[in-house]
Amino acid sequence: MRLSVIIVNYNVRHFLEQALLSVRRAMRGIAGDVWVVDNNSVDDSVRMVQEKFPEAHLIANKHNPGFAIANNQAIRESKGEYVLLLNPDTLVEEDTFQKCLTFMDAHPDAGALGVKLIDGSGKFLPESRRGFPSPWVAFCKTFGLSSLFPKSRLFNQYYLGYLDEQETHPVDVLVGAFMFIRRSALDKAGLLDEAFFMYGEDIDLSYRIVQAGYRNYYFPETKIIHYKGESTKKGSLNYVRTFYQAMIIFTRKHFTGRRAHLFILMLQAAIWLRAGITLVKNLWDKIRFPLMDAGLIYIGLVFLKDFWANYYYKDPEWFKTNVLWFNFPLYILIWLGTVWLNGGYDQRFDLRRLVRGLSIGTLILAAVYGFLDLDYRPSRALVLMGAVWAVCATAGLRLMAHFLEFRNFRIGRDRVKNLIIVGSPSESERVRGLLSLAGVHKNFIGTVAPPNITQNGGSLGEAGQLDEIVRIYQADEVIFCSKDVLAQDILTWMTRLGPAISYKIVPEESLSIIGSSSKNEPGELYTIDIRYNIAQPGQRRNKRVFDLLVCFGLLLSLPLLLVFSGHRRALFQNWWAVFFGKKTWVGYADSAENGTLPRIKTAVFSPIDRLKGLKINEKALSRLNFLFAKDWNVWRDLEIVISQIFSRSKK
Repeated sequence: MRLSVIIVNYNVRHFLEQALLSVRRAMRGIAGDVWVVDNNSVDDSVRMVQEKFPEAHLIANKHNPGFAIANNQAIRESKGEYVLLLNPDTLVEEDTFQKCLTFMDAHPDAGALGVKLIDGSGKFLPESRRGFPSPWVAFCKTFGLSSLFPKSRLFNQYYLGYLDEQETHPVDVLVGAFMFIRRSALDKAGLLDEAFFMYGEDIDLSYRIVQAGYRNYYFPETKIIHYKGESTKKGSLNYVRTFYQAMIIFTRKHFTGRRAHLFILMLQAAIWLRAGITLVKNLWDKIRFPLMDAGLIYIGLVFLKDFWANYYYKDPEWFKTNVLWFNFPLYILIWLGTVWLNGGYDQRFDLRRLVRGLSIGTLILAAVYGFLDLDYRPSRALVLMGAVWAVCATAGLRLMAHFLEFRNFRIGRDRVKNLIIVGSPSESERVRGLLSLAGVHKNFIGTVAPPNITQNGGSLGEAGQLDEIVRIYQADEVIFCSKDVLAQDILTWMTRLGPAISYKIVPEESLSIIGSSSKNEPGELYTIDIRYNIAQPGQRRNKRVFDLLVCFGLLLSLPLLLVFSGHRRALFQNWWAVFFGKKTWVGYADSAENGTLPRIKTAVFSPIDRLKGLKINEKALSRLNFLFAKDWNVWRDLEIVISQIFSRSKK
């Protein structure tokens, strides 16, 4: 057996499907086997592989043991002369495997091989080849010198930016997204080190292959798409901690003495430095608009106070100082709070959410105003004028920010993208149907006939004219039908047309359309799959806010609960768990099918509690949980909590 392809999957079913379809094509004429190791995915990946790819050997883990352990599980079972470690979010060309086999056969010194990686916009990924993380290399990467001087032999030894990306070179490190390894090299160097959970295992294996007397090669004669480059998660503290901890493991393993001690100290300092930078950046991204909104609104309120005092009351000192330190902060807090709850900061350029949030906040202010002491009720007119100013100021801020980022003022009016589909008439029609069912609206320009398919009168032209067609019709997005277009043609056109165009691929007989705008962003997905309301970020936030409000409400009604509740101890324990985020007040009932639903915290109550002890079979229980996740809203949770809080509590 010549080749064993191993793919470790975790909750990327749609990308895995596309990867396996491309692998199936690339394996034609090659004696080999395909292995999929699923690390306890909850997105139905296992069933998809069983139904659509019966030829693949499937290992379905009941927990997530990590990337290294999962790969080793399949390596030990596989029989190929060569082993390919392949990420599920990739797409390979039809001749990729054959070209790699030919090169490896011709170069017996080659222990492992990596190919040219491009992202979903057609741009070259520098992590296609890397250098060993020596102290100097790590220093340049940590402090950004490699980014400042990408072509420097001195400063960018990590990504080897000084090497020609179009030429084959021996390199130190290959990326784990595509690692084509000689079995004999694995036998000599050993399998992936299972001390690495994620990140670093490819560096470690590359190093050991070189130590075993082989070479690692960067081979650009074929290329693949890697939708999620290694920087996908660089914006998270978890990435910083996991990546640098992996580097510490590598250092302790392969370096000794004073050099190792110095390197570890530097890496530990890098963890704190990068974590601090990441924390500040993430915090700033979250609070910059609320802070700017608050500042603008406050300045406007101060001006309106002075104006109204002079214009209406004819007294510049009419308003007391408590207006500045109590009323105005209270107004701003309520306005910004309602904007936040309405998702105005999740989608900062959505003016409808902004205005709706400010309007609700004004209504709340009007209600609260009457309960304030007379000394803290300066003027209703000031509240109304402040509300008008808040709308104008925050909307103006977003217009300015939108212009600086996109160089236009089309805020809230996303231009419908011009779409071209490359494929046969039947596949083009299928794609349009998928887009419609997924609720995606595009300005469909027309179909381009792929190679080897006769052009009909309704098409815009043939694939060889694609660049001209894109230019003439000012297309923003191109969808390739992989049933009709070879992967190598798709990749060629992506690199040729460049990142200005958005690219999507629809796999054969698939219900999903896949793409990505850059290596720093997760893949984009058009799918007709069910969309669960409870899985939306804004709704998750609202659910957490609801849980906290119920906790505060129960705290205020504690005397009544002590009298009327029959399960005071359990209620207190659950209150504690919900308040600290270990539980949620309302969630799923216990069911074997819950693994296919979006994950939420363990629930105190569930929809089944309202059925007064009726016996429910597993199918009905699963259906109740499905409807709860799909149609969740705050009012449903409130109804269940009110109906249960005084009757019983459950542990």
